Amino acid sequence: MALDEKTLAVLKEKLLVEKAHLEAELSVFAKKTDTTGNYETQIEEIGTDEEDNTTEVEGYVDNLGLENNLEAQLKDVNDALDKMDKGVYGVCEKTGEAIPENRLMVYPSARTLA
Repeated sequence: MALDEKTLAVLKEKLLVEKAHLEAELSVFAKKTDTTGNYETQIEEIGTDEEDNTTEVEGYVDNLGLENNLEAQLKDVNDALDKMDKGVYGVCEKTGEAIPENRLMVYPSARTLA
C-alpha cells in the first residue's frame, strides 16, 4: 500500500530533523569535507606532554568510531530522502514489499521490513 501525501510529509519532516541532529552531532568533533555526508574527525589539542598526547589519541579513536556510526546513520537518512524524491520510499530493499507505516514512523530511514 502506498503512503499518502500527509504521511509522507510527516516522515520527511522526521528525516529532516534527524539529518539536522546528526549533522550537529558530527560538527562537535569532526569537520565536514567536500564529499557529501563525509566528515573528518579532528584531533583535540590538549597539551604537549606524553600524557596529554595519549589523551588526545584516545579521544580521537573514540570519536572516529562515533563518526563512522553517525555517518552511516546520516547516509541512511539521505538515502531515504532521495528515495522520497524518486517516489520509491518505503519499499524493502530485499523483498520489494512495502515497509509497514508503523515501522517507518518509528524508523523513517528503514531500508527493510525488519
